[in-house]
Amino acid sequence: MSYLEYHAKSTPTGLRKILYLNWPLVLLLAAAASVGFLMLYSVAGGSISPWLEPQLKRFLLGIGVMLAVAMVPIWFWRNISVLAYSTALLLLLAVELFGSVGMGAQRWIELGPVRLQPSELMKITLVMMLAAYYDWLPANRTSQPLFVFLPVLLILVPTFLVLKQPDLGTSILLLAAGGGVMFIAGVHWAYFVAVISAAVGLVVTVFESRGTPWQLIKDYQFRRIDTFLDPSQDPLGAGYHITQSKIALGSGGWSGRGFMQGTQSRLNFLPEKHTDFIFTTLAEEFGFVGGMTLLSIYVLIIVFCVATAISTKDRFSSLVTLGIALNFFLFFAVNMSMVMGLAPVVGVPLPLVSYGGSAMLVLLAAFGIIQSANVHRPR
Repeated sequence: MSYLEYHAKSTPTGLRKILYLNWPLVLLLAAAASVGFLMLYSVAGGSISPWLEPQLKRFLLGIGVMLAVAMVPIWFWRNISVLAYSTALLLLLAVELFGSVGMGAQRWIELGPVRLQPSELMKITLVMMLAAYYDWLPANRTSQPLFVFLPVLLILVPTFLVLKQPDLGTSILLLAAGGGVMFIAGVHWAYFVAVISAAVGLVVTVFESRGTPWQLIKDYQFRRIDTFLDPSQDPLGAGYHITQSKIALGSGGWSGRGFMQGTQSRLNFLPEKHTDFIFTTLAEEFGFVGGMTLLSIYVLIIVFCVATAISTKDRFSSLVTLGIALNFFLFFAVNMSMVMGLAPVVGVPLPLVSYGGSAMLVLLAAFGIIQSANVHRPR
């Protein structure tokens, strides 16, 4: 039986598609976004502008996109994976050629009234492409060198383009998510040992390149690493972000200072309080309880994604669902580690909570693909 025949026999119609949606997952996504709405209202001093109102509109649009994507059979998303990846890659090339600059980085492209960040799109289309590739590839060829080279190339090309923008955080996420999909697909562990060894060598080379004509990363990225290792070196300069973040986290205590009572955010000591460091605002106002509540919501989202992957019967649906779940996990794990001083500050937003347009819309569209896999699985 062909792939299309397999799904044609089990594709629901009409209202059944609505009933087959994973509604607990929808509610969990809304709960996580609601935490973001609450924090954006707080950091704006009790106002819906300038952040809450546009964020709410984007979320409602994103939910509409998610439901629309969920109604389309999963085989359609499998079949357009190559086109989606190629389009995202072309947009990354367009950013390199004539993208717009913001905060010292060239990461955006203007498409009429829309300002798009193609690297956000690549996070999802890369997972789709790899899932489609391993769905096509016979299982006994997964670890053959020739068939390992192509997915490695698919990962490294966009990673290189994103690193040039420069966007170290997204580059790390692309590498980690791509490698994760390869591991889940069954690539032999020896390849990963080799990659980890090479990564250690690369880190050493990066440090050795500092101050030379062939320096591999930007000076500000080196300063971020220095700050991570010892924030007290420059507490009012490069170490300011993480120092203020730790003060906000510590001052929240067990139950927090109270809604809109956080001094670090209200007095503007905390930088990027509505984007990358919004978790520290939550921890300051609602303490350990608030932070663990959001983390619990995130963990439940991952659990429902894994349950969907287990219940699906085809390789593409399982791989794309687990790949998107891994991407989501990396998002919040890196952000929380970053603001707590456990990882360098690499500019990764907190999913569904941090203020931002492209990241939220693309992420909800990705969850639409997970919903599509759940809606159209055989029953």
